[in-house]
Amino acid sequence: MCDTIAYALRDRHETEKLLLLARVRAFPADRVLVLPLPAEEQAAPLARAATRRQLEAWNIGEEDAFTAEIIVSELVGNAVRYGAPPLGLRLVLDRHLTCEVSDAAQCAPHLKHARTVDEDGRGLFIIASLADSWGTRYCGNGKTV
Repeated sequence: MCDTIAYALRDRHETEKLLLLARVRAFPADRVLVLPLPAEEQAAPLARAATRRQLEAWNIGEEDAFTAEIIVSELVGNAVRYGAPPLGLRLVLDRHLTCEVSDAAQCAPHLKHARTVDEDGRGLFIIASLADSWGTRYCGNGKTV
């Protein structure tokens, strides 16, 4: 829908347009998983296991489920390392699968290009490589990536 509207709004000057879309009805409860997470190392394995179970229940293919587990693991790892409690995981199955991790920190995540000798700094690069898209939204009590 967004692409259709964006193409319809194009003009000969190719100026940028801003388009805001909002969902006016809630997702069905059986299409959403919400899981509070501890702000410690065990959060990533808990999130991966919950993701695996939920995606099996939704009949998501093994390859896509594995990719989602990697994305969730990296998001949760970043939230534990750089975020602030409370942490939470949300999976939404609509036309696409959306994996979100929330925390109470306001600091913006930054995509880094780690050198081969660096031991960290690859999380968002991995997410950007695997996901169709990613981003951050902020609210009064933190952010969701």
